Amino acid sequence: MKSRYASDPGLTARMTGTMFLLGLLYVVFIGVLLAIGLSSAFVLILAVGLLFAQWYFSDTVALHAMGAREVTAEQAPQLHGIIDRLCAMADMPKPRVAIADVDMPNAFATGRSPNRSVVCVTTGILRRLDEEELEGVLSHELSHVAHRDVLVMTIASVAGVAAGFLTRMAMWGGMGRRDQNTALVGLAVLAVSVLVYAVSFVLTRMLSRYRELSADRAGALLTGKPSALATALQKVSGDMAAIPTRDLRSAEPFNAFFFAPALSGGKSLASLFATHPPLEKRLEQLAKISTQLGS
Repeated sequence: MKSRYASDPGLTARMTGTMFLLGLLYVVFIGVLLAIGLSSAFVLILAVGLLFAQWYFSDTVALHAMGAREVTAEQAPQLHGIIDRLCAMADMPKPRVAIADVDMPNAFATGRSPNRSVVCVTTGILRRLDEEELEGVLSHELSHVAHRDVLVMTIASVAGVAAGFLTRMAMWGGMGRRDQNTALVGLAVLAVSVLVYAVSFVLTRMLSRYRELSADRAGALLTGKPSALATALQKVSGDMAAIPTRDLRSAEPFNAFFFAPALSGGKSLASLFATHPPLEKRLEQLAKISTQLGS
């Protein structure tokens, strides 16, 4: 189903290209594992099992990890009201709605399809934003769902997850070999896994930064209020500094799905591997949209 969110050929091209490269990487990775002597049954279970689990259980895992609960319209009338309005404007299915009881001001969307998606906000962001700002954030998140980039990002992480899993197995000597070649096989698996993880890490981060700019743009155009989204970004980014670092680090694995990063790489080399574009770049884009709309 096509929504009324502004199309983004650039996002589509990047998602297609990234998925092709990661798919090719995954196939080569599995082929190398078979070539160096790992059990074909083990490799097949790993390849198919992780792909299915990432696709099917992504929403359940994300909500559980954040300690979020689904809420009804009676439990959260304002939140449901905003999402109802945005879904009507965008002509898209309404996702499930969830709230995570944490002070970190953030939001994310996940799910394997627009019909099986969920939008989650934290109690921290509900306390800090007014209705227009919250609408801007939710419009941004619904754009991710409408463009199906949540599904793409979830599946794109499979190669990295598999590589990380095998890296840990190789380091702890759990590859299931007990002859004189055990050490060589373990080292080969470790080397290949680290390489695959590094490549998939860079590719997914590049896509993640672009998808955030695309969601900002589509969300602002749908509501016609880019300044509200800009204010929300500034509030969330500023208030994030008051959250204990240990809490931010515990949420860091979800950075690629958050409205704003729990931890930022700043101006260092780490910013090249950031999941989100710099705040200044996002605000600059919203300012241009505001000028175009005359708002």
